Amino acid sequence: MSNKKRKVRFGLKNCHYAKATFDEDGNVTYDKPVRMPGAVSLSLDAEGENENFYADDIVYYVLNNNAGYEGDLELALIPESFLKDILHEEEDANGVLIENANSTFERFALLFEFTSNEDPFRYCLYCCSASRPSMEGETMEDEKEVQTEELSLIATPLANGAVRAKSGEKANKAVFDAWYDAVYMPTAAQEDNGDDGTEGSNSGNETGNDDENAGG
Repeated sequence: MSNKKRKVRFGLKNCHYAKATFDEDGNVTYDKPVRMPGAVSLSLDAEGENENFYADDIVYYVLNNNAGYEGDLELALIPESFLKDILHEEEDANGVLIENANSTFERFALLFEFTSNEDPFRYCLYCCSASRPSMEGETMEDEKEVQTEELSLIATPLANGAVRAKSGEKANKAVFDAWYDAVYMPTAAQEDNGDDGTEGSNSGNETGNDDENAGG
């Protein structure tokens, strides 16, 4: 990892999703992240506002209400793998995808990165849900115009309160390089003693990823 400070960020690429499975106690495991090529834009607004508690004629305590994020992910095309894995569209014997009104959607982690003047910012939103995408189309005129697709997302906290992870300037190189191999989860040792970021684990199948430097 670079020792220089990040000064700016721009771009969006390397979007991945990882299907989440929850047990009865709210503990989560993730499938191996799957790449979502063609990322165009990501816009997420923070949900939840701070509330002031007044006593002794002053702001005695500030309640931090972190409800996660809500917004949209715009893609050139939503991958069929996402439609099947997360939105549970069913592929029949003829290769036709069927949207079923009785289907229930899966939750997933969303991984992505913003480019920087130095090392990229890599992110993971731990508990996302997506709604069905709208369908739009327009007639072609003199010039062709690409029509993108959009997913409306809600990212909420896990049972342990974790909302997102972000690679810092001092992120361990092995963790940074393996960001898209498996969903990163902080270890108990890191949470307890505040180590320098070298403690951590990746939850999921441990296989290589050939797309980590591919553009979105």
